[in-house]
Amino acid sequence: MASVVLSEAEKLYIVHGVQEDLRVDGRGCEDYRCAEVETDVVSNTSGSARVKLVETDILVGIKAEMGTPKLEKPDEGYLEFFVDCSSNSPELEGRGGEELGIDIANTLYRVFSCENSVDLKSLCINPKEHCWVLYVDVLLLECGGNIFDAISIAVKAALFNTRIPKVRVLEDEEGTKEIELSDDPYDCIRLNVDEVPCIVTLSKIGYRHVVDATLQEEACSLASLLISVTSKGAITSMKKVGKGSLDPESIFEMMETGQRVGKSLHIALQKILDEEENLGTSRPKVGFLG
Repeated sequence: MASVVLSEAEKLYIVHGVQEDLRVDGRGCEDYRCAEVETDVVSNTSGSARVKLVETDILVGIKAEMGTPKLEKPDEGYLEFFVDCSSNSPELEGRGGEELGIDIANTLYRVFSCENSVDLKSLCINPKEHCWVLYVDVLLLECGGNIFDAISIAVKAALFNTRIPKVRVLEDEEGTKEIELSDDPYDCIRLNVDEVPCIVTLSKIGYRHVVDATLQEEACSLASLLISVTSKGAITSMKKVGKGSLDPESIFEMMETGQRVGKSLHIALQKILDEEENLGTSRPKVGFLG
């Protein structure tokens, strides 16, 4: 992951500020930076979104393709994640970027392993034979800290924007089944994203923890806790990253903060998505792909 080199004096300044609930950019410990969210930015996808969190820039595209259900879940579709870390950072070139991409993809698989996150049964066309497979491609354009949170926001926004064509299964007299795809681009199904979790990363700095850490703050943190939280505040998964340790009391405090901040994050994101949806095709495209 991209990082910055700080002097001991700079680290001390950041740590002391966090202890007083006053970060370098003026935020409190539980404040997010302002994020730009835009959906429907890539034309040849079923759904897409771009999230820019100051210097962190994420693009997500989702393609719905027909596939065969998995043997263990014959009446469900499924999601596949691919993460490309072709960032401008030299540290993310080659093997470093590949390892980070695999780590992010595995984290997303874990977050979406919860049964209720996405209604996978709605993606089934014909049990044991045909289903929709959602290929979620994540492109890390720029890394400026807190990439897991930004990616989870972009994935939820892209799923909200995803439109899957309606299909009918026709059976002839001989029992042969054929799939008929609707020609109407507006005749489609939408995914319910109410239970899709967002990741809240809490970085331990000194004796306190912060959300939405910058690269400079990440350099001062030895351990972080990634918590996936639903809109109702339910924690679906946790992952500890970093070389440092976390004591049980700190973990419980971070979980409580994650639930509180996660609920606020979902409310703010859903408000933006609903406002953009209400604008329809008349909304101005402000992204670089507009």
